[in-house]
Amino acid sequence: MPELVVPDPSERDDLGAFVARAVRLEQTAAVRLRQRTNGDADRIDLWVSTPFDALVTRSATGTVTPADITVAGSDLLAALAIVGGERMDPGVARDLLWRSALPPSHGWTVVDDVPASVLGELTDRGVALAREHAGPQGTPPASLLDQTVLTVKGAGYDISVPLRCLFALSGMGFVATASAGPAVSEPGAADDPVRISATDSWLRIDARFGAVVRRRHALLPLLV
Repeated sequence: MPELVVPDPSERDDLGAFVARAVRLEQTAAVRLRQRTNGDADRIDLWVSTPFDALVTRSATGTVTPADITVAGSDLLAALAIVGGERMDPGVARDLLWRSALPPSHGWTVVDDVPASVLGELTDRGVALAREHAGPQGTPPASLLDQTVLTVKGAGYDISVPLRCLFALSGMGFVATASAGPAVSEPGAADDPVRISATDSWLRIDARFGAVVRRRHALLPLLV
C-alpha cells in the first residue's frame, strides 16, 4: 500500500494548502509525488499539471513509497487535511493520469529576481484583459495566455514569461493579487523576490511557497 510520511505538522499544512489550491483550479487534478535526497535529508517533490499548461511544484521533508507515484488530488487532500497524522495513505496509484514530462533536477541557471508585488500587478492586468476577451465558456483565448508579459535577461539568457505562467502563480496562491486574494504566505511576502531560472529547454519561477515550471519551446511533433 502506498505510504506518505511528512513528520513536520507545519509542512503537512503547507502541502494541504498546495493540494487544495490545485484541486480548486481543476477538480480532477492529479498529483505526482517523487522521492529525492537533498544532502542528508529525504524530501518529496509534489507536481501538478495546471489548466494553464504549466506545472506547479512544492517540496517537503519526508518520504513516499513507492518513490514515484501519481495519485488523485482529492484523495491526497483528504489524507492531508482530514485524516492527518505523520503517516498517511496518499491514495490509490493512478500513474496513467500523468502525461507531462518533468524538468531536470539540475542544470538550472538563475536569470533574475523580480519582486512578488510586480508579478501580482502584472497578473491583475492580465486578468482584466482575460475578462474582456473571454470566450463563450468564460475562458481566455490561448493567444492571450501565450502573450509575453515580462522579459528578463541575465547569465546569457533572454527569457520571455507568458501570462499563463503568472496565472498559474496566482491561481496557486504563490503571489498575492487583487483578483485571487492574498497568497498562501506570511506577512511581507509581497516584498519577497521571485526567482526566475532557466535551462535551454525550461523556465522556472520560484516563489516562497511553490514554483511554476514550463517548457520554453514547444516540442516538435514526431515524424511518422
